[in-house]
Amino acid sequence: MQPKYIDIHSHVNFKAFKEDGDAVIKRALDNDTWVINVGSQLSTSKRAVEIANKYKEGVYAIVGLHPIHLEESYHDEEEIGAEGFKTRIEEFDKDAYLELLKDPKVVAIGECGLDYFHCSAGTVEKQKKVFREHVSLAQETGKPLMLHIRNNSKDSSLNAYQDVLEILKEFPGVKGDVHFFAGTLEDAKAFLDLGFSLSFTGVITFTHDYDEVIKNIPLDMIMSETDAPYMAPVPYRGKRNEPSYVKEIVKKIAEIKNQPEEEVARAIIANAKRVFTF
Repeated sequence: MQPKYIDIHSHVNFKAFKEDGDAVIKRALDNDTWVINVGSQLSTSKRAVEIANKYKEGVYAIVGLHPIHLEESYHDEEEIGAEGFKTRIEEFDKDAYLELLKDPKVVAIGECGLDYFHCSAGTVEKQKKVFREHVSLAQETGKPLMLHIRNNSKDSSLNAYQDVLEILKEFPGVKGDVHFFAGTLEDAKAFLDLGFSLSFTGVITFTHDYDEVIKNIPLDMIMSETDAPYMAPVPYRGKRNEPSYVKEIVKKIAEIKNQPEEEVARAIIANAKRVFTF
């Protein structure tokens, strides 16, 4: 079966969907939308795999350790657009993730990368070390990466996008996607040169900050995501986000690129199948 839409980065494996996750997934599938749930630590990675295996088709998993779980920090509602949470520290357990990667429903490694939004100076090197371990695992297994990259708006001496690019160059041939891309057009072109696609969230429906990048990169390197339960697109802004809303993001990408929505939707499906090989 060929779906019309795909949400390549969702978190129905998070506690925000504890009561109705199955209904949320069913709503997506009923709306001709496939879903990839992304882990942020070992527990949510396992949960993503469990959810994927409930469905014969259309639901997949990505497993990895998010950089914010390398130190304790609080993420408030203003920052994430949903109920705040406190992270707990976790070490990267390569063997545990290798075991999860054996499951055919696991299509990538992540979300992993560098997050300088909150991190203390001492955590930067720890984040780089753990990120290299993820990239090495991708090289070893042939799986693509789901990258999380976020700068610190108050400290321009740190550039997560440039640091991720430098690390990726140490591992030739590794591919994947830059989730929630928020870098410059120059950053975008550098990732495209390495073979990485870029994905966009509902934020593009209520700000023009991403228009230049979307207009100037090839359609065959763009993908759609919700990052649910965060960042719901217009007209659902302020509500809990969910995968079935990804069509609003596809619609907006088509509008920005001045291309037919059907054509953009088909291209995004083809891109997802190429990157994640399902």
